Amino acid sequence: MEIHGTLPASVAEFRMIDIGAKLDTQRRALASGEFTAQESTLARVRERTLPKGDALILAEVAGIQGAKQASSLLPLCHPLSLTSVRVWFEFTSDSIQVFCEAKTVGKTGVEMEALAGVSAALLCIYDLTKGIDPVLGVRNIRLDLKEGGKSGQWSHPASAPSDDVATAGLSKTNNLFEGHTVSIITLSDRASRGTIKDESGPAIAQWFLNGGAGILSERILSDDSDSLSEALKEILEKEHPSFLISTGGTGLSPRDITPETMRAFALKNQGREIPGIGELLRSSGSRITQHAWLSRSTAFLVNSTLLVCLPGSPKAVLESLNEIAGLLCHAMHTVEGGGHDSLNVLERS
Repeated sequence: MEIHGTLPASVAEFRMIDIGAKLDTQRRALASGEFTAQESTLARVRERTLPKGDALILAEVAGIQGAKQASSLLPLCHPLSLTSVRVWFEFTSDSIQVFCEAKTVGKTGVEMEALAGVSAALLCIYDLTKGIDPVLGVRNIRLDLKEGGKSGQWSHPASAPSDDVATAGLSKTNNLFEGHTVSIITLSDRASRGTIKDESGPAIAQWFLNGGAGILSERILSDDSDSLSEALKEILEKEHPSFLISTGGTGLSPRDITPETMRAFALKNQGREIPGIGELLRSSGSRITQHAWLSRSTAFLVNSTLLVCLPGSPKAVLESLNEIAGLLCHAMHTVEGGGHDSLNVLERS
């Protein structure tokens, strides 16, 4: 058959990115948008008295469905096996803010799923209210947060700090560490001199706060074995924390002395090493970067305090804490005389 005229653009101009060689990692995205209407209309949505029914309940379902259908709607979006989709709403004076959080374990992010979920929820509210109010609007749909893969955590510059960003996967409502206390040490020559800002220590503090724990102290020390030993002694004698978390000094630099200093301190004080925590962190970290195998992260139990050595970057700190959250909770439960029931609960949840 002879073809006349200009040929259509080749399909080859569009391509789905090959992600076959990428590693599976935990992925998370949070998106938001706003529905606008007259005050009286918003009141009826809030009071759930619309003629078509409860817009919020149906919009939540629509948002979950929208996230699951993202790859069907977008030609180059990879189909993903979602592990969680959550949709919720917040009212302001002139709008309804809609949020969608999507999670998966895979080779690519879930940004489009979160955005599709928000869009579907917004359109559902629009559909159920258009019969009583033609002056409706949808605005400010955006990605607020994404986590996972090589890029780690990213948040939209215009997004206000929130629990969803700060916890990086640990919901404040979990209260895993309620009733426990934490002391934090950052090991960094540059941070101790004020050359750079310590971001890892505050990240640890915020993570535990959102898990229900109390923060006893935050210290910044140089990479010096004597200073660290003195700080460990003072903290355990005066503060008696449930957890003592250090960040930094776990690499191969000549001044990276955290693991061996803590090990010597633990042995001197009849403590015990918990090598499995470091092994887990290296194994899970290797799914993101092979450099994780060079980390010397580890943990010790001294008296009733669990000492954990974490890497120095905020990204690695949050990834590490999310990986061992359940173990920390169960370890403290065991130290306090409990059995294995807490582990069973965490494994079922």
